[in-house]
Amino acid sequence: MTPTVLTKRADFLAANRGLRNARPGFVLLTRPNGGEGIRYGITVTKKIGNAVVRNRVKRRFRELLRAALPDHGLPDHDHVLIGRDAAPTRDFAQMAKELEIVLGQAAGGKGDPARRPRKGAKRRPR
Repeated sequence: MTPTVLTKRADFLAANRGLRNARPGFVLLTRPNGGEGIRYGITVTKKIGNAVVRNRVKRRFRELLRAALPDHGLPDHDHVLIGRDAAPTRDFAQMAKELEIVLGQAAGGKGDPARRPRKGAKRRPR
């Protein structure tokens, strides 16, 4: 089964509430999707560079995910790759290894520790 692409903003926001695994070139978010199969999304912001650089990073991410998800992807999960500053210059083979590592960690339910709130950010009431 080939992975499908996330297109709705709500799916990206939902993935943000899942497991988070960060590496120098990317952040991987994973979250169960209730039996929808393996799905993926890519986010690269303007902080990364101009349109040419962002599109290159997205092409690299698509190829990384196409290669890794069929074998290492979590079944019935959404996978979102977020580009980081090092993504345009990071070695492709190194990112492929890192992606396999973080997919393995996510399969074991291990994510990075919870993030601290940004300085000056308002806390939401519970």
